[in-house]
This record gives sequence, structure tokens and C-alpha cells, in this order.
Amino acid sequence: MTKYDGKGESRKFDPNFKGPIHNRGCTDILCCILFILALLGYFAVGIIAWSQGDPRKVIYPTDSRGQFCGQAGTPLEKKPLLFYFNILKCASPLVLLEFQCPTTQLCVESCPNRHLTLIKAKVGNKDDQEYYKKYCKEGVDFTGLSPPEILKDGLCPAMLMPSKAFTRRCLPALATLKGGVVVVGNETTFDDGNSGTVNASDVLEASKKSNIAVEARQVAMRIFEDYTHSWHWILLGLVIAMVVSLIFIVLLRFLAGIMVWIMIILVILVIGYGIFHCYMEFASLKGEPGADVTIRDLGLQTDFSVYLQIRQTWLAFMIILAIVEFIIILLLIFLRKRIMIAIALIKEASRAVGHVMSSLFYPLLTFALLAVVIAYWAITAVFLSTSNEQVYKVFNTSVCPFSRETCNPKTFNSSNASLVCPDAECLFAFYGGETLYHKYLILFQFYNVFLFFWCANFVTALGQVTLSGAFASYYWAFKKPEDIPAYPIFSSLGRALRYHTGSLAFGSLILSLVQVIRVLLEYLDHKLKGAQNKFAKFLLSCLKCCFWCLEKCIKFLNRNAYIMIAIYGKNFCTAARDAFFLLMRNIIRVAVLDKVTDFLLFLGKLLIVGIVGIFSFFFFSGRIKAVEQAAPSLNYYWVPILTVVVGSYLIAHGFFSVYAMCVDTLFLCFLEDLERNDGSQERPYFMSQDLLTLLKKSNEDYKSMD
Repeated sequence: MTKYDGKGESRKFDPNFKGPIHNRGCTDILCCILFILALLGYFAVGIIAWSQGDPRKVIYPTDSRGQFCGQAGTPLEKKPLLFYFNILKCASPLVLLEFQCPTTQLCVESCPNRHLTLIKAKVGNKDDQEYYKKYCKEGVDFTGLSPPEILKDGLCPAMLMPSKAFTRRCLPALATLKGGVVVVGNETTFDDGNSGTVNASDVLEASKKSNIAVEARQVAMRIFEDYTHSWHWILLGLVIAMVVSLIFIVLLRFLAGIMVWIMIILVILVIGYGIFHCYMEFASLKGEPGADVTIRDLGLQTDFSVYLQIRQTWLAFMIILAIVEFIIILLLIFLRKRIMIAIALIKEASRAVGHVMSSLFYPLLTFALLAVVIAYWAITAVFLSTSNEQVYKVFNTSVCPFSRETCNPKTFNSSNASLVCPDAECLFAFYGGETLYHKYLILFQFYNVFLFFWCANFVTALGQVTLSGAFASYYWAFKKPEDIPAYPIFSSLGRALRYHTGSLAFGSLILSLVQVIRVLLEYLDHKLKGAQNKFAKFLLSCLKCCFWCLEKCIKFLNRNAYIMIAIYGKNFCTAARDAFFLLMRNIIRVAVLDKVTDFLLFLGKLLIVGIVGIFSFFFFSGRIKAVEQAAPSLNYYWVPILTVVVGSYLIAHGFFSVYAMCVDTLFLCFLEDLERNDGSQERPYFMSQDLLTLLKKSNEDYKSMD
């Protein structure tokens, strides 16, 4: 009987419905065309970026003439370091790393190691002159020109100061003595070469972020070193995670009910052991020197093992784990009845996965496609960011009609600007460009980010439609496995690509728009961190929260819409509407049963990560005596542990995502089954006997559940 209660019309019985419809047509054709055009545009942006960009700018520093320092096969091969004529013109080392310091830059063999001014070098001995010439432009007549002439033409720096190489760039050798006195090469002040003095603190102000950058570089190098020593053990840990996940999936196939309860108990025990271990570490540090220092007093340390030597760290870990344990136990107590139905759904999902074993390998295709999307985005982003050209401007001290106009340093001395303005110079200004391409470069970067989200969401949507179509074929087969069509994964993938590329593009487009807005909000939040306008910060936080919630809602609706597309072959809007009303008509079951199933599957992932994480912790920290000698010597043993934990979660998520999609598909089919059929001989239920028993229904007579 048809019902209508403002939540859509219930499904009518259709004797010809046997699962996913094969006689279907193309949907959302306009969006399909738009997606294809967007991809063609994306390829065009990539080709333009690859033709204009030069990743060598990331690898090699560039001098003021656009030459790469230290590049093999060039005249500058033996000059790998970049020297700045006037380091004080640079706002910070971060500007240097972005190749945008507005001063003459020169490739040199080594950095200056002593303080020397141009005037002192001119009146000094031959060794001083030869030493100073190494930091001047090529072909300078050092003995024939006077210091004012040299400085006027920008041929040499006014002074040299002790420097050290950092990321192939010569930065001042800053140091701090006792009492906070800043020095450069053991000097607090020195002659700037222009009848003035420069304080070392002024240099520190220009390079105040150097220490942070140096520390970050040291940490990065130590982490890289740890990876080189432990990569084979990390791979072994990930293989173990894959084996454990496969064993878990196979056991779920045959012992779903028992495995779920074992999983729940083991998760509680694993977290309980974590609480116990944190308490033992917390208690063992009692009375130890320095153990009572707080994390706030300790500040940011590059040696992260220091944090494990204070009691507050272990207390924080213990409190977090205790809260997680308490929440899990509470949920299990209050949802114990719903857990039984969820277990029945998982059992049914296990049977479905068992009959469609190829579904377990489909995530490999998704991972491969996502890897291609990420690689294309990253490579295009690098080429776009390095496609800027050096822009030279006319700089002058007197009035000049050509001031700040673009110039060419190679032809400037013979140009009209040089004749009209004798004191003008053609100097490097910034990296950019004034062509049409450079004016719209920021739009290309934005387009690259937007298409990255769109393509990544499309790949995910393709996987969801493919899996849901295969599992729907299983559910609507009355006699299992006899009525299950052959090669359900390949058939479902073919239907998705042939008929529903437009619908998948439509759903992923909506999600991508929200994600791009979230990225822009994060960018604005980063820019407003130093702002004092509290209302603007509050408004931005509200917008971030709202769009986060909106993204979660769209993902949920898209997922269920894709299931309806896989079954009925309708366009995206119709499928989303049907899925929404079907869920609204069964809102209690959706809110409890579906989420309980997701929670149980999450516990499964948590268990696999916990098992692999605990073993990797004991191994890399050298606490297993039997293999203590085999454990690599590391700077930070948490580096391989975190890598194994994150990798294990991704592997487990890949396998369990198949289960989650299967459960969601079976759940929607289950709701449709309840609306379409009544258990009579003419309209029998398609659900398993376990679900019929739990719902107190049968295929002989109809009894209302409510």
C-alpha cells in the first residue's frame, strides 16, 4: 500500500525489479560535457605550466642574471652558493628562499668568512683585493675604478661580512653571547662601507627567522636519516598490517558475530593497556630531576624525546585514552540491542564480500587513480610556481621619467633611459612577469587546486557507485549465489562510466565547491592570525564550522545518492531526492543502526592500527630484547612508528571501506525491501533469514514491525 507523509512516496511493488536496472540511459549529460571540457582545460594548464615553468629554481639558487648556481654542465658548476650584495635589503630568510630579495645576487664558490669593506680592500694588499674580487661581478676593473664608481654601477658590494651557507645561500653567521649580545663573526658593530656602521642586531632583524629555519632543516634532515635507516622495517610493518587486515576480513566472512564481539573486547583491552602503560611511565618519573616541568615551560623542542621525559606528557596521554575508553563503554551499554542488528548487517556484508571477492581489490584501482591525480596536481603546482620570470626595473636617486619602468640589464647602458637618467640603474626587482600568462598565473593555480578536488572526488564517487552496484546485485538476487550476475564489479564499473559519468561529475562538483571554499577560509584565517579584530575572527570561525558541517552532509547525501544511481540509473538530483526521502522515512534506523555499524567497523580499523602500532612501538624503541640488536639506531623512534600507524590505518581503511560501502548499500536495499515487499508469496523479502528473525518477520506472513 502506498503511503505519503511529507517524506516522499514509499516504493511500490514491482514484480519485474530484480536489482540494478540494466536498461538505462545516460544521465546529467551537460555536467558530463562540462567535466570533459574542464579536464581538457586542466591538461592545457598543465602543458602551459610545463612549457613555462622551471623546477630547477627549486633545486638551484638563481643569480640576478637568471643563471643557476652549481648546475652541472654550466660555467657556474663550481659556484654552488648564492651571495647577496646587501643582505639588509632582505626582509627575512623566507624571502630569500622564495628568490625575491631586491638586491644583486651572485654565484660564488664559498661564503665570506671575514668582515671587509670595499674601501679597505682597495687600499689593502693584493690578497685582500683578490679576495674581494671573488664577490664582485665578472670583468670588474677593480684596480682601475674608484670605490664610488664601483658602487654607482653596482659592480661590487659595499662590504663583506662573515657568512655561512644555508640551503645554498650565504646568510650572516649570527650568534648570541651570554647576556643576549648579538654578534656576527664575534663583532657587535662593523663598518658598512659607506661611512656608517651597522649593528649586529640589525642583521639579526633582517634574518630573525634564520634560527627557526635552521632548526626546521635540522629536524627534517634527522627525519630523512631515520627513514633511510628504517624504510625496510616500515615496509615490513605495512605488509603485516595488510596481512592482519586480510585475516580479519576472512575471519569476518565466517565468524562475523564472534569476530565483532572479540574486536570490541580487544579494543577495550588495547586502550586499557595504553592507560596502564601511561600510568606506569607517569609513576616511574616521580622524583626524577626535571620530570615535573610542564609542557608550556618546556616550549617547542626539536628533540621530541624530551617530552617523554616529563610526567605531564604521560598524564595527558592517560587522560585522553581514559576518555576514549569511557565513551566506547557508554556507547556499547546504551546501543547493545542495535548492535545485534548491526552485527546481522555485517554478517550479510561478509557474505556479499565473500561472493564478490573482486571487491576487495577494487580499492587498489582507487588508490592508483588518486595517486595519478595527486601526482599531476603536485607536478603542475611546482611548474606553475616556478614559471615566474625575473623582472628588472629602473632605479634612480634623482627625478627620472623612466623610474620603475621595466628594463633589460643587457641593453640598459645603451638605452635611451640611461642617457636621460645618468644615475639610473637597471636592477632586479622581483620574480613575476608582465605577460598575459603571468597576469593570470594566480587563476591557473586556483584552477589547479579546484580541478584537483574535482578529480579526486570523482575517483572516490566512481568507486562508491561501482561497489554499490555490485553489492546491490547480490542483495536483490533471491537465490544466492545462483541469481548473482557474473562479474558484478566489472559490470557495475562499465555501467557507471558509460551512463553516469555526468552524475558522478555533478555530485563531485558540488562537494569540490564546498571544499575550495573551506580552503579559502583557512587561507583567510591564516592571514588574520595577527589581526586584532575579534569580530572578524569570530565570524570566520563560524563560517569554517558551518562549511565543515555542510561538507559532511554533502558527503553523506552523495554517498547514498550514488547507491540509488547504481540501482535505478537515475540522474543525480532525482537519486539524491529519493535517497533523502527514503532515509527520512526511516530516520530512527538511519540515526542508530547505520551509525552503529560504522562505529563497529571503525573499531575494527582501530584494533588493526592498535595491534600494529603497539608492536612497532616496542620494536623501534628497542624494548623487545629478542630483536633489540635488529632495531635500527634512530634520532626519533616515533618517526617510523607514526609512519607505520598512519600507513596501517590507510591500509585498514582501504579494506574496510569496501565493507562500509557494502553495509550502506545493503542498508538502503534493506529499507527498500521493507517498503516494496510484505513477506507474502507474491512479494517475498529478499533479506537474509538472520535479518528476518531479528526483525520478527518472515516470508510466510506479514507482521508489522511497528
